[in-house]
Amino acid sequence: MQPVWVDPDDAPELTDAFFERADEYIGDRLIHRGRDRSESQQVAVTVLFDAEVVRAFQTTGKDWQARMNAALKDWLKTHSPA
Repeated sequence: MQPVWVDPDDAPELTDAFFERADEYIGDRLIHRGRDRSESQQVAVTVLFDAEVVRAFQTTGKDWQARMNAALKDWLKTHSPA
């Protein structure tokens, strides 16, 4: 069973890091935190890739879709999609 916190002198210090992660409200509306909006517009699509291609990007860890997008953008610099 977790101990109940009752001593206000025992409260954690409110640091800048705490406030950077804290929820922010405007009135009753919660302002969601997250990534800054991208300057380029993104479109959700359904596409089929070879399993080996997807696995290769997935093994690079979190945000593998962003790296796949960057690889395709890089490819477009030297190739025509036609």
